[in-house]
Amino acid sequence: MKSWLLEFRYNNVILHDQNSVGVFVEKIGQEIQSGIGNCTLLFGDRCDLENGFTLLFRKPFEFTALVQGLSNGILTVDIHLLCNNGLDIWEENIQKLREAILDMENICRKNTMEFDSLPAIKRGRSFSAYDKSSFGSLLEYDFDKLVFDQNTPYQNVRIFHSKQYGNCLVLDNDMNLSESDLQYTIAITGSEKEDYTNKEVLVLGGGDGGILHYLKDRGPKMITMIEIDGVVLEAAKVHLRGICGDSMDFYKGENYEIIEDDCVKYLQKYVEEGKKFDYVINDLTAIPISTKPVGSHWDFLRLILSLSMQVLKSDGKYFTQGNGANCVEALTMYEQQLLDLPCPVSFTKEAVCVPSYLEMYLFLYVMVCQVTLFIDSNLISLKIIIKLFLECNRSRSYCGGSPLTLHKSDIKLTLFIFNIAKYSFKSELLS
Repeated sequence: MKSWLLEFRYNNVILHDQNSVGVFVEKIGQEIQSGIGNCTLLFGDRCDLENGFTLLFRKPFEFTALVQGLSNGILTVDIHLLCNNGLDIWEENIQKLREAILDMENICRKNTMEFDSLPAIKRGRSFSAYDKSSFGSLLEYDFDKLVFDQNTPYQNVRIFHSKQYGNCLVLDNDMNLSESDLQYTIAITGSEKEDYTNKEVLVLGGGDGGILHYLKDRGPKMITMIEIDGVVLEAAKVHLRGICGDSMDFYKGENYEIIEDDCVKYLQKYVEEGKKFDYVINDLTAIPISTKPVGSHWDFLRLILSLSMQVLKSDGKYFTQGNGANCVEALTMYEQQLLDLPCPVSFTKEAVCVPSYLEMYLFLYVMVCQVTLFIDSNLISLKIIIKLFLECNRSRSYCGGSPLTLHKSDIKLTLFIFNIAKYSFKSELLS
């Protein structure tokens, strides 16, 4: 089934005159009859000053056409083809019908070139090729085959084939990654600005294997990847070789290990053991799109963020996907979560074009602050500063994309400075 949604503007003044409306409506019917085929008028509400008019045409087993003239001057013609015969002819006839309606009396044409009508909406197939962007616009993919489809205890896992993008991993109807999306993997690992030589790396999620495949030959001491859904791992090994290569053929290698389990459990375990990493790469889920940072998704995000900070080394880095660059409010709320962390961090952002996402996508790079403070030319360690600041202010120090800033507007700053002076370096600080 295909649907064409045509849109026009008409002179709604004719709604005040029954004869004018009658002529206009009759002409639309004639154009539909001559343009796309003989049909029967099933319903006609010819004039309503509040609601305009509505017409419904049908040719049994072939098509229906719904015409609506709204009182505000918008005219829509929605044509639904019930069979798939002669699609090329239908496309041509729909365009001819559109031009014919544009040439009608009382149709308002733009002074400049008219926009083309929307392409036909495809429905009734065994799978949908449609998605929506992070900011709600309609996206259509060129999927021609459903390669894999399975429900797991955690999610629905599908892999589609696209002529343009290769095989595409879709989780719970959300585009996750395609074989053409190397830009995503490069971005979430630091945009080739990091040296992973002899580094300990923790990957949260990443079941498609892209991050592991990209990093394991870049000299890391060890990559620990924790993915909860074994179905994703096994499906990726077979159907997403363009992403993971042979990196997941074995779950353990010389400098990597894949753990099929809940990453929260392992993060808590690492915190208890005092295990630290140079990098934590969060490839679990995008930042939720909401009006407030509340709900289970935000709670999970904060939990992962908090635990990750606790397993980072003092100079460690935390990399994560964000969401579409147009989701400004959600991204701003996430930045506030960073500022609310009990440890000082700085962060930067980068918008990257990920091919299969069909939009600019934001990634965030969070660094544990290595900041010092000079008072009377004496160097005070960051740990002492943070300890005192938290004790005196009972709030959280932070920095966002810049060196640590202690706001002078804070009325407790004086007490903070006073307690630094009283600390073990008292005589040196006051000299």
